[in-house]
Amino acid sequence: MDNLDISLLITLAVYAGLAGLYLLVIPGVLLFYLKQRWNVATSIERLLIYSLVFVFFPGMLLLSPFLNFRPQRREI
Repeated sequence: MDNLDISLLITLAVYAGLAGLYLLVIPGVLLFYLKQRWNVATSIERLLIYSLVFVFFPGMLLLSPFLNFRPQRREI
């Protein structure tokens, strides 16, 4: 019975780690990469990045309310 509890905890930890990776880590890295390469990306790079955006779309939706990539206001 004790061995079952340990294997269950390991399984839950692996699932939680994969969920965090899928919903938070990879979409966050992808959003910051898009911010850096927005104006200089080649067409092939855009195709690959937008396909990753499609794959990680649930995580992008989770992070989008908290990230603000608008340009800063200029002082004239």
